[in-house]
Amino acid sequence: MKLLPSVAGHSRSLVRLLGQRRSFAVSTEEYRKRNYADNVSEYNTVIGSITAQRRFFLLRDVYDDMMLDGVQPTMDVFHSLITGTMKGARLQDALFFRDEMKAMGLIPDVTLYNMLISLCGKCNNSEDAVRILDEMRRYEVKPHSQTFICLLNACAAAGRLDRVYTIVRDMTAAGLGLNKFCYTGLIAAHMNKKPVADDFATKVVEFVERSKEWLSVDATSATAESVMMNVSEEELYNIPTAEYVNRRAGFLNRQLTVYHVALHACANLKNVEVMETIMDMLKKDGKTPDVYIVMQVMRCYLHSGDIDRGLNAFEGHLNSGGLPAVELYATLVEGAMVGYTPKGMQLAQETLANMNSRGFFLNPKLGSDLLLVAAGEKTGGYTTANYIWDLLQARNTTPLFPAVEAYYKGLKEREIPEDDPRLSLVTRIYNNLRVKSGGGGPSQL
Repeated sequence: MKLLPSVAGHSRSLVRLLGQRRSFAVSTEEYRKRNYADNVSEYNTVIGSITAQRRFFLLRDVYDDMMLDGVQPTMDVFHSLITGTMKGARLQDALFFRDEMKAMGLIPDVTLYNMLISLCGKCNNSEDAVRILDEMRRYEVKPHSQTFICLLNACAAAGRLDRVYTIVRDMTAAGLGLNKFCYTGLIAAHMNKKPVADDFATKVVEFVERSKEWLSVDATSATAESVMMNVSEEELYNIPTAEYVNRRAGFLNRQLTVYHVALHACANLKNVEVMETIMDMLKKDGKTPDVYIVMQVMRCYLHSGDIDRGLNAFEGHLNSGGLPAVELYATLVEGAMVGYTPKGMQLAQETLANMNSRGFFLNPKLGSDLLLVAAGEKTGGYTTANYIWDLLQARNTTPLFPAVEAYYKGLKEREIPEDDPRLSLVTRIYNNLRVKSGGGGPSQL
């Protein structure tokens, strides 16, 4: 069941205001046509549909409509609402729903508190994560191992190495073993600490090695709760592989989670030496790199300025019979554009052409990410940005607003006639998206 897309923003507020008297002003049939849910079960279905569509900004509107309709939310409804806000990284909405629960006499359970702590990590807000744990204790909601792992990874996202080590000590003192998600948190904390700790290299290698013998944390029930809420452990703990957990075999081997996070950290920090050490460890363990690992190796080389070795990693994977994926092509294109060198921009264009000829196509997210990078080119003919735009247009794919805005501004900085068809089309799409995003009226050519 879907919300009508035309019902949004201020117009929704007006509809809701008038709707307070709607049952007295319209017939039963008209009332049913105007409303998308009548009871708590139907509202819960709508919330699930909105979350599945990733239209998280509508969750507050649905809740407001429930209140106007006199439908009393249940604990299950609040579970669905807070799950949606966690997936959409909407911390203020989540805290609002928590406060509404308490105002109705419903105390969040441990699963909801874990979601809130996880959301704080997703929003890089470790202070609120700690405050939520304190609130749990005030309400006598007993935290379990999953709670502490959520808190560990929330603090790791903010680079709070001191707090992460304190949580590890507390867990150990309580007799809780460290599982692989604790080690991913330790690696992330070292990556995110500013400035990066001098012992980053030795610590990451140590954590990867120690994780091979990780003890099983008593979290069977916690894992079951996560599955019930349709949230993977990777998503709950904000692991960078979260968006890939449902991909087909060969893309992501979830048994290599610690390797994934370690190599992701190396790529982010452009540390080729540690990356190669970890890849040697993987080989000695007799493990085959999955697509995600190849992507991180490519990123590490490419962002370090070594285009040749990045390309070799890409070709070596495909030539050895590795699973092809559009993300591999996108990784090579994005990395080749680093520094906007002539060699890199040429490789980016050739890779896009090769990708297209092999039947791989950019989805809105990948296309937007690449267009945003390509639009930053200040010199040259803007060929790569134009090519990415054309590939998306050929499949009627509209990029996200930030990418369209960057591309539009890049075109405006060049000597292009105002009646140029490309500029006219981009301007029209930019203006439409700008109005929808609340950015004001249309821009003038």
